Amino acid sequence: MANYQHIEIDQRGAVRWLWLNRPEVRNAFNNVLIAEIAAAFAEIEASPETRVVVVTARGPSFCAGADLNWMRSMAGFTHAENHADALKVARMFNAVHSCSRPVIARVQGDAFGGGVGLAAACDIVVAAEAAQFALTEVRLGIVAATVSPYLVRSMGARQAARYMLTAEKFSASAARALGLVHEVTLMEGLDREVERLAHHLLAASPAALAATKRLLADVVEVPMDDVLLAATAKCIADVRVSPEGREGIGAFLEKRAASWMPKK
Repeated sequence: MANYQHIEIDQRGAVRWLWLNRPEVRNAFNNVLIAEIAAAFAEIEASPETRVVVVTARGPSFCAGADLNWMRSMAGFTHAENHADALKVARMFNAVHSCSRPVIARVQGDAFGGGVGLAAACDIVVAAEAAQFALTEVRLGIVAATVSPYLVRSMGARQAARYMLTAEKFSASAARALGLVHEVTLMEGLDREVERLAHHLLAASPAALAATKRLLADVVEVPMDDVLLAATAKCIADVRVSPEGREGIGAFLEKRAASWMPKK
Protein backbone atom coordinates (compact mmCIF):
# COMPACT_ATOMS: atom_id res chain seq x y z
CA MET A 1 0.00 0.00 0.00
CA ALA A 2 1.40 3.41 -0.99
CA ASN A 3 2.45 6.08 1.48
CA TYR A 4 0.44 9.28 1.18
CA GLN A 5 0.99 12.82 2.42
CA HIS A 6 -2.58 14.06 2.74
CA ILE A 7 -4.69 10.92 3.08
CA GLU A 8 -4.67 7.95 5.43
CA ILE A 9 -5.69 4.42 4.46
CA ASP A 10 -7.26 2.15 7.07
CA GLN A 11 -8.03 -1.38 5.89
CA ARG A 12 -10.70 -2.93 8.14
CA GLY A 13 -11.17 -6.42 6.79
CA ALA A 14 -12.80 -6.06 3.37
CA VAL A 15 -13.65 -2.37 3.96
CA ARG A 16 -11.06 0.26 3.06
CA TRP A 17 -11.44 3.59 4.87
CA LEU A 18 -9.87 6.55 3.05
CA TRP A 19 -9.38 9.56 5.34
CA LEU A 20 -8.71 13.05 3.99
CA ASN A 21 -6.04 14.35 6.35
CA ARG A 22 -5.55 18.10 5.99
CA PRO A 23 -7.63 19.18 8.99
CA GLU A 24 -5.63 22.40 9.42
CA VAL A 25 -7.18 23.68 6.14
CA ARG A 26 -10.51 21.87 6.56
CA ASN A 27 -9.34 19.12 4.18
CA ALA A 28 -9.32 21.50 1.22
CA PHE A 29 -8.14 20.16 -2.13
CA ASN A 30 -4.69 21.00 -3.44
CA ASN A 31 -2.78 19.33 -6.26
CA VAL A 32 -1.24 16.75 -3.90
CA LEU A 33 -4.54 15.69 -2.31
CA ILE A 34 -6.22 15.46 -5.71
CA ALA A 35 -3.44 13.25 -7.09
CA GLU A 36 -3.46 11.09 -3.97
CA ILE A 37 -7.22 10.45 -4.07
CA ALA A 38 -6.94 9.42 -7.72
CA ALA A 39 -3.98 7.16 -6.91
CA ALA A 40 -5.78 5.64 -3.93
CA PHE A 41 -8.76 4.69 -6.09
CA ALA A 42 -6.46 3.20 -8.72
CA GLU A 43 -4.92 1.14 -5.91
CA ILE A 44 -8.39 0.02 -4.79
CA GLU A 45 -9.12 -1.33 -8.27
CA ALA A 46 -5.99 -3.49 -7.97
CA SER A 47 -6.89 -4.64 -4.45
CA PRO A 48 -9.08 -7.78 -4.54
CA GLU A 49 -9.37 -7.84 -0.74
CA THR A 50 -11.23 -4.49 -0.78
CA ARG A 51 -14.96 -4.87 -1.38
CA VAL A 52 -16.32 -1.60 0.07
CA VAL A 53 -14.75 1.87 0.31
CA VAL A 54 -15.52 4.56 2.90
CA VAL A 55 -14.45 8.14 2.14
CA THR A 56 -14.24 10.35 5.22
CA ALA A 57 -12.03 13.00 6.83
CA ARG A 58 -10.07 13.95 9.91
CA GLY A 59 -11.03 17.01 11.94
CA PRO A 60 -14.31 18.91 12.20
CA SER A 61 -14.82 19.50 8.43
CA PHE A 62 -15.37 16.93 5.70
CA CYS A 63 -13.95 19.05 2.88
CA ALA A 64 -13.97 22.82 2.28
CA GLY A 65 -13.53 22.46 -1.49
CA ALA A 66 -10.51 23.95 -3.21
CA ASP A 67 -7.60 25.34 -1.22
CA LEU A 68 -7.89 29.02 -2.10
CA ASN A 69 -4.14 29.65 -1.95
CA TRP A 70 -3.71 26.86 -4.48
CA MET A 71 -6.52 28.35 -6.59
CA ARG A 72 -4.86 31.76 -6.52
CA SER A 73 -1.68 30.23 -7.92
CA MET A 74 -3.77 28.65 -10.69
CA ALA A 75 -5.08 32.10 -11.67
CA GLY A 76 -1.52 33.02 -12.60
CA PHE A 77 -1.20 30.01 -14.91
CA THR A 78 -2.03 30.05 -18.61
CA HIS A 79 -5.41 28.84 -19.81
CA ALA A 80 -3.80 25.63 -21.11
CA GLU A 81 -2.16 24.99 -17.73
CA ASN A 82 -5.46 25.64 -15.96
CA HIS A 83 -7.28 23.28 -18.29
CA ALA A 84 -4.74 20.50 -17.69
CA ASP A 85 -5.00 21.03 -13.94
CA ALA A 86 -8.81 21.08 -13.97
CA LEU A 87 -8.83 17.88 -16.02
CA LYS A 88 -6.91 16.17 -13.20
CA VAL A 89 -9.64 17.31 -10.80
CA ALA A 90 -12.38 16.04 -13.12
CA ARG A 91 -10.66 12.67 -13.46
CA MET A 92 -10.23 12.41 -9.69
CA PHE A 93 -13.98 12.82 -9.13
CA ASN A 94 -14.64 10.30 -11.88
CA ALA A 95 -12.23 7.81 -10.27
CA VAL A 96 -14.39 7.94 -7.14
CA HIS A 97 -17.64 7.75 -9.05
CA SER A 98 -16.60 4.95 -11.42
CA CYS A 99 -14.96 2.76 -8.75
CA SER A 100 -16.08 -0.84 -9.28
CA ARG A 101 -16.62 -1.18 -5.52
CA PRO A 102 -19.48 0.58 -3.72
CA VAL A 103 -18.28 3.81 -2.09
CA ILE A 104 -19.82 5.28 1.07
CA ALA A 105 -19.20 8.93 1.98
CA ARG A 106 -19.02 9.42 5.76
CA VAL A 107 -19.63 13.17 6.05
CA GLN A 108 -18.76 14.02 9.64
CA GLY A 109 -18.65 17.80 9.13
CA ASP A 110 -19.20 20.64 6.69
CA ALA A 111 -18.83 20.02 2.97
CA PHE A 112 -18.46 23.03 0.71
CA GLY A 113 -17.74 23.41 -3.01
CA GLY A 114 -15.79 20.41 -4.24
CA GLY A 115 -16.48 18.72 -0.90
CA VAL A 116 -20.14 18.48 -1.90
CA GLY A 117 -18.98 17.09 -5.24
CA LEU A 118 -16.84 14.46 -3.53
CA ALA A 119 -19.83 13.28 -1.51
CA ALA A 120 -22.04 13.30 -4.62
CA ALA A 121 -19.51 11.20 -6.52
CA CYS A 122 -19.91 8.43 -3.93
CA ASP A 123 -22.71 5.85 -4.15
CA ILE A 124 -24.12 6.28 -0.65
CA VAL A 125 -23.82 9.31 1.64
CA VAL A 126 -24.21 9.26 5.42
CA ALA A 127 -23.99 12.65 7.14
CA ALA A 128 -23.79 13.85 10.70
CA GLU A 129 -26.84 15.89 11.69
CA ALA A 130 -24.77 19.05 12.28
CA ALA A 131 -23.03 18.96 8.88
CA GLN A 132 -23.77 21.79 6.47
CA PHE A 133 -23.41 21.88 2.71
CA ALA A 134 -22.88 24.71 0.22
CA LEU A 135 -21.82 25.18 -3.39
CA THR A 136 -20.02 28.46 -2.86
CA GLU A 137 -18.12 28.79 -6.14
CA VAL A 138 -20.12 31.63 -7.71
CA ARG A 139 -19.37 33.88 -4.73
CA LEU A 140 -15.69 33.47 -5.61
CA GLY A 141 -16.26 34.29 -9.27
CA ILE A 142 -15.84 30.66 -10.37
CA VAL A 143 -18.13 27.75 -11.28
CA ALA A 144 -18.90 24.31 -9.79
CA ALA A 145 -17.95 22.80 -13.12
CA THR A 146 -16.10 19.54 -12.54
CA VAL A 147 -18.58 18.44 -9.86
CA SER A 148 -21.70 19.38 -11.83
CA PRO A 149 -22.36 15.93 -13.38
CA TYR A 150 -22.45 14.34 -9.91
CA LEU A 151 -24.61 17.11 -8.43
CA VAL A 152 -27.20 16.80 -11.20
CA ARG A 153 -27.16 13.01 -10.81
CA SER A 154 -27.73 13.13 -7.06
CA MET A 155 -29.94 16.23 -6.60
CA GLY A 156 -31.64 16.59 -9.96
CA ALA A 157 -31.12 19.49 -12.35
CA ARG A 158 -33.60 21.89 -10.74
CA GLN A 159 -32.26 21.57 -7.21
CA ALA A 160 -28.64 21.59 -8.37
CA ALA A 161 -29.39 24.79 -10.28
CA ARG A 162 -30.76 26.50 -7.18
CA TYR A 163 -27.82 25.72 -4.94
CA MET A 164 -25.17 26.26 -7.61
CA LEU A 165 -26.67 29.70 -8.33
CA THR A 166 -27.48 30.92 -4.82
CA ALA A 167 -24.46 29.43 -2.99
CA GLU A 168 -26.66 29.27 0.13
CA LYS A 169 -25.91 26.80 2.90
CA PHE A 170 -28.25 23.88 3.50
CA SER A 171 -28.44 21.38 6.32
CA ALA A 172 -27.87 17.65 6.33
CA SER A 173 -31.62 17.13 6.66
CA ALA A 174 -32.22 19.36 3.63
CA ALA A 175 -29.51 17.45 1.75
CA ARG A 176 -31.37 14.21 2.50
CA ALA A 177 -34.63 15.70 1.21
CA LEU A 178 -32.81 16.76 -1.97
CA GLY A 179 -31.40 13.27 -2.56
CA LEU A 180 -27.77 14.22 -1.99
CA VAL A 181 -27.62 12.43 1.39
CA HIS A 182 -29.17 9.03 2.12
CA GLU A 183 -28.96 8.89 5.92
CA VAL A 184 -28.59 11.55 8.63
CA THR A 185 -27.54 10.60 12.13
CA LEU A 186 -26.13 12.07 15.31
CA MET A 187 -22.35 12.20 15.29
CA GLU A 188 -22.11 9.40 17.84
CA GLY A 189 -24.13 7.13 15.55
CA LEU A 190 -22.27 7.92 12.35
CA ASP A 191 -19.84 4.99 12.38
CA ARG A 192 -22.58 2.58 13.38
CA GLU A 193 -24.66 3.63 10.35
CA VAL A 194 -21.68 3.38 7.99
CA GLU A 195 -20.87 -0.08 9.34
CA ARG A 196 -24.51 -1.16 8.97
CA LEU A 197 -24.51 -0.19 5.31
CA ALA A 198 -21.12 -1.80 4.73
CA HIS A 199 -22.51 -5.01 6.26
CA HIS A 200 -25.33 -5.05 3.70
CA LEU A 201 -22.87 -4.41 0.86
CA LEU A 202 -20.55 -7.19 2.01
CA ALA A 203 -23.50 -9.62 1.94
CA ALA A 204 -23.87 -8.99 -1.82
CA SER A 205 -21.90 -10.54 -4.65
CA PRO A 206 -18.92 -8.31 -5.57
CA ALA A 207 -19.44 -9.04 -9.26
CA ALA A 208 -23.15 -8.24 -9.00
CA LEU A 209 -22.41 -4.94 -7.24
CA ALA A 210 -19.93 -3.95 -9.96
CA ALA A 211 -22.43 -4.95 -12.66
CA THR A 212 -25.16 -2.93 -10.91
CA LYS A 213 -22.95 0.16 -10.88
CA ARG A 214 -22.23 -0.26 -14.61
CA LEU A 215 -25.95 -0.75 -15.30
CA LEU A 216 -26.91 2.40 -13.40
CA ALA A 217 -24.29 4.38 -15.32
CA ASP A 218 -25.68 3.09 -18.62
CA VAL A 219 -29.33 3.66 -17.72
CA VAL A 220 -29.49 6.96 -15.87
CA GLU A 221 -26.42 9.03 -16.62
CA VAL A 222 -24.90 11.24 -19.25
CA PRO A 223 -21.78 9.25 -20.21
CA MET A 224 -18.83 10.25 -18.01
CA ASP A 225 -16.51 10.19 -20.99
CA ASP A 226 -13.44 12.22 -21.91
CA VAL A 227 -15.61 14.71 -23.83
CA LEU A 228 -17.69 15.56 -20.76
CA LEU A 229 -14.69 15.66 -18.42
CA ALA A 230 -12.84 17.97 -20.81
CA ALA A 231 -15.88 20.25 -21.14
CA THR A 232 -16.19 20.66 -17.36
CA ALA A 233 -12.43 21.24 -17.10
CA LYS A 234 -12.58 23.93 -19.82
CA CYS A 235 -15.43 25.67 -17.99
CA ILE A 236 -13.50 26.03 -14.74
CA ALA A 237 -10.26 26.89 -16.59
CA ASP A 238 -12.06 29.73 -18.39
CA VAL A 239 -13.35 31.29 -15.18
CA ARG A 240 -10.18 30.77 -13.16
CA VAL A 241 -8.20 33.06 -15.46
CA SER A 242 -11.06 35.56 -15.96
CA PRO A 243 -10.99 38.99 -14.28
CA GLU A 244 -13.90 38.10 -12.00
CA GLY A 245 -12.36 34.75 -11.11
CA ARG A 246 -9.16 36.46 -10.03
CA GLU A 247 -11.09 39.20 -8.23
CA GLY A 248 -13.28 36.75 -6.33
CA ILE A 249 -10.45 34.57 -5.08
CA GLY A 250 -8.37 37.65 -4.24
CA ALA A 251 -11.25 39.19 -2.29
CA PHE A 252 -11.76 36.01 -0.30
CA LEU A 253 -8.09 35.70 0.61
CA GLU A 254 -7.85 39.41 1.46
CA LYS A 255 -11.07 39.20 3.54
CA ARG A 256 -12.82 42.01 1.65
CA ALA A 257 -16.00 42.28 -0.38
CA ALA A 258 -15.70 41.38 -4.04
CA SER A 259 -16.29 44.18 -6.53
CA TRP A 260 -19.71 42.84 -7.57
CA MET A 261 -21.13 42.82 -4.04
CA PRO A 262 -24.00 45.30 -3.51
CA LYS A 263 -22.98 48.44 -1.68
CA LYS A 264 -24.53 48.75 1.78
